[in-house]
Parts: sequence; C-alpha cells; structure tokens
Amino acid sequence: MNQYVICKMHGAIFSFLLENGRAVEIHCDSEGSESILGNIYTGRIRDISGTIGAAFIEIAPKKICYIPINELDQAIYTKKGASSKPQQGDELLVQVSREAIKTKYPSVTTNLTLHGKYILLTIGKKQVSASAKLNREEKQRLIGLIKEIEAENKWQTPGARAFGWLIRTNADGAARDTLLKDMNRLYTLYCSLVTDGKHRVCCSCLFSGPHTWISRLSDLYEQAADQFITDDKNIWEDAREYLSLYQPEDLSKLMLLHDDMQPLYKRYSLEKQLEDAINDRVWLKSGGYLVIQYTEALTVIDVNTGKFEGSVKNRQKAFFKINKEAALEAARQIRLRNMSGIILIDFINMESKEDEEELLQNLDEELRRDPIRTTLVDMTKLSLVEITRMKKERPLKEQISLLTEDHKAGS
Repeated sequence: MNQYVICKMHGAIFSFLLENGRAVEIHCDSEGSESILGNIYTGRIRDISGTIGAAFIEIAPKKICYIPINELDQAIYTKKGASSKPQQGDELLVQVSREAIKTKYPSVTTNLTLHGKYILLTIGKKQVSASAKLNREEKQRLIGLIKEIEAENKWQTPGARAFGWLIRTNADGAARDTLLKDMNRLYTLYCSLVTDGKHRVCCSCLFSGPHTWISRLSDLYEQAADQFITDDKNIWEDAREYLSLYQPEDLSKLMLLHDDMQPLYKRYSLEKQLEDAINDRVWLKSGGYLVIQYTEALTVIDVNTGKFEGSVKNRQKAFFKINKEAALEAARQIRLRNMSGIILIDFINMESKEDEEELLQNLDEELRRDPIRTTLVDMTKLSLVEITRMKKERPLKEQISLLTEDHKAGS
C-alpha cells in the first residue's frame, strides 16, 4: 500500500510519499509563503547585457529575474517599442523556471510550459515527444494518438508562437478521451494567456498554479499512491476541489483521517522519518552505514562497513553484500532528500569486476524508479560512482533550514 500523506508540522505543510509505511519522498512547504516556480507574468525588460549574454526582467516591483539573451528574439511580446530588436521597456510573457538560489536571481524563460496530468503543452517547441521512461511501443501509440487529435482539432496558434506536446509518464495506458480532455484544457489556457497578456498591466501574474503540495498530486505517477491522506479539514477541502476539477479519476483516493488522540504524524512516525532524512548518517541492516555530506559543487555518499562482523576469509563477499544494500539505500536517499546536480558514491573497494558490474546494474535499476531524471554516469578510475540528477526543487535539508530561519525571523 503506497500512501501520499499531507499534514501540518512545525508551522509548515509536509508531504510524505510512503511505500509500505517507509518514506521515499518528503517535501516541505511553508504555510505563509508560496512558491513562484511555474508562475507566468507579463514582465518588463529592465536591462540587457551583451557581455554576459543575459537580460534582466522585472516581474513585480523590485522583483528582478534573469533570462538568456537569445530567448528574447522568440518571446511573446505584449507591448513592443519602436525597435524590432529587444530593448529596455519591452513587455513580454515569461515563466519562472528556477527560484532564487542564495545570491542568484530567479530565472525565467519565454518557452512557456503548461502542465496537465498526462500532457505538457510546450510553447516554442512544436514537436510531439514522450517521456523517456515510457517503453518504445507505448511511446509510438501515444504519439500517434496525439497527432491524430491535433489533425482532427486543427488548433490554431493564437497569434503567438507555435506549440507542441510532451507526453508524461503518467500517460502510460491512457485512453484517447483522457488525452483529449487534458489537451483541450491546456490549449484553452494558452489562448487565454496570450489574450489576457495584451490587456493586463505590466508585472501582472497571469497564471499561478495551486499550492505546491497540491500540484504534486498531478506529478505523482498513476501507480505511485493508492491513497491521498490528510487529517486537516482545510487541506482536504483544497485537495478535493483540485481533484474534482483536474483529476476526478483520483477523487476516490482522497481520505480525511482526523483523530485528536493520534495525529497523522504520530500514526506514521513522520517526525522520526523526517529526522532520519536530514541526519548525516544512515544505518544499514547489515551493520554498515552511509555518511552523506553536502558541498557547494556536489554531494558525496560514503559507504562504510560500520558494525558489520564478517570473517576475514569472506571479506570480499561481505563487502559486496554491504555495497548491494548500500546501493539500494543510496538510491532511496537521493530521492528522499531531493539531491540534485553531481552525486558521488564511494563504495567499499571490491576486487571482482563481475561484482562491480552487478552492483552498478542494481544501482541503475533502482535509480530508474525515481520520477526525476537521474543518470548513473559511470565508475571513475578512483572507484567513485558518479550520478547526476536534475534539479527541480531545493534539497530537503535546505527546505528545513529555510523553515527554521522563517521561524526565527517571525519570533
């Protein structure tokens, strides 16, 4: 039984994806602050710097964002100056693609993406493509269906840039009518954005998604959660409204389990699971352990024998056993802690090349279960396994740190 549990703890909304009671994902969203990631604005060009190949866009008073200069040529402009070239004061549609990180400005893009449960509408990318996690036969079936629907509906580009479709992993097995419903909603939204953008004042927010914790309901794989559980009436009502509008097929999964004697975070030991997920040390059943260390450039996972007691004679077999368990746990921790960028795993050295190959194969298979693109690159000459993972949100440890800072600032 897989469950997606949403509850309030420590002044924030926490979302836990549990597989047989064990967390594989944890997300933290402050109750008082909303993410701007994915929001669409009418922005104004404040400055263009050819030296660094970037422009700076104002999306709200004193809210400046960064954009690569080459994206300005293909932008959807809502107000243009006399020059055909992009210039200061021009107004255009932009979408926040990355939130501010430390001293870096948020990033925006003119290649807007509109999210459905099964389909993404991609503005500026006309082709029909599919998630790499779908098998070849299913990709061909779904791409064929999308092209048939396009040909029948003959949707016109609404006085703006051409658009295409990206089929999500969730679409695996989806019927034609299901895809058509998603595509119709996204196309209608695109048309309204272009129309509204021309009549709204600059620095208006034309589109903002639901609460971050709600939007994750559409990001979950179809089979990822059998139940959506909360013990908070307001959360339950917000989730019910969203699912009724956009995912009615999942409405039956939503459950309100309120118990004054045993809140959800106690029933599922969520505080303990959260504490374990930000601890630098992770113990394995074999007695070995992982040490997880974050640096500015990368994350390092070190595998240690720890309390493991094996005979000297069977040392290599013992190392292989610990490494195999460590590989499965490392893959879980990468997803659980939302690591991103370059990740290095320092396994215990093994003499057998066959054991190394089996270890890498096991690790690769486990990493493929991660919904965020995660790639096992190779084992280096120093026997370090290199992994890359796409950045989508802040790491869990950083989310918790920001929450703690907000509490201190508010007290």
